[in-house]
Amino acid sequence: MPIHKREIDLIVLSDLHLGTYGCRAQELLQYMKSVKPKRVILNGDIIDIWQFKKSYFPKTHMKVVKQLMSWIADGVQVDYITGNHDEMLRKFNGFELGSFKICNKVMLNLPDGKAWIFHGDVFDVTMKYSKWLAKLGAVGYDTLIMINIFVNWCSKRLGKDRISLSKKIKNSVKGAIKFIDDFEQTAADIAIDNDYEYVICGHIHQPQHRIIENEKGAVNYLNSGDWIENLSALEYHNKTWKLVTHEELFDNLPQVKPDPEEDLVLETDHLFEKLVEEFNLMKIS
Repeated sequence: MPIHKREIDLIVLSDLHLGTYGCRAQELLQYMKSVKPKRVILNGDIIDIWQFKKSYFPKTHMKVVKQLMSWIADGVQVDYITGNHDEMLRKFNGFELGSFKICNKVMLNLPDGKAWIFHGDVFDVTMKYSKWLAKLGAVGYDTLIMINIFVNWCSKRLGKDRISLSKKIKNSVKGAIKFIDDFEQTAADIAIDNDYEYVICGHIHQPQHRIIENEKGAVNYLNSGDWIENLSALEYHNKTWKLVTHEELFDNLPQVKPDPEEDLVLETDHLFEKLVEEFNLMKIS
């Protein structure tokens, strides 16, 4: 039976962190196969080059890449906004291939106002002055995610719900809460100064959709979240923004069978060959 796909004018995805143990590629693939977008914006940290391991790139991660390429081959506009974890791609800013483009930001003139879309690491002081500290933090975060996977495996065996250790820590540490508030306010202040109706970020893994005000005006602040903890995306359709999560859509998502465990890892040479093959097919299309 063919899968009914929801038609969406625009989808914003960020912080997939493909190539890391924390990426929930299976759930992401379910979501991607449930929609038919006219345009897709990848808002940074799509492939985690910081922590990319030559021996680790599961087939489910490759299937996400193939789905993106399938959209491009079908003429869907895909804008890849670079983030800090895939900053090596920033040297290719302006690169275009068919309907695919690499850029640092996207400005849209939507029917109901201007939208400014960027990753958000430009506001991160640790990125500007102590990149080594930020990378060390990323390793610590990835380790915490690994621990969390084991904890959730035990929790599932005991018949209990999943928990997110990193979310619990972020929600309980005052410094983390203040960082998120400052990040959101800074983005909003700049957007208001430049007469944007919407400012859309990623980076902080905190899905959000709210109005932020200051003495000069107000702006709609949106954050697409991530596909490690929150499994969230932003959708724009019929002049309306909506923040969606895998959890709320689960019952209506197509089931994607996981690969056998022994097939989880692709060797580096095989991975490269598959990427070249996909790009060649895309160019032919």
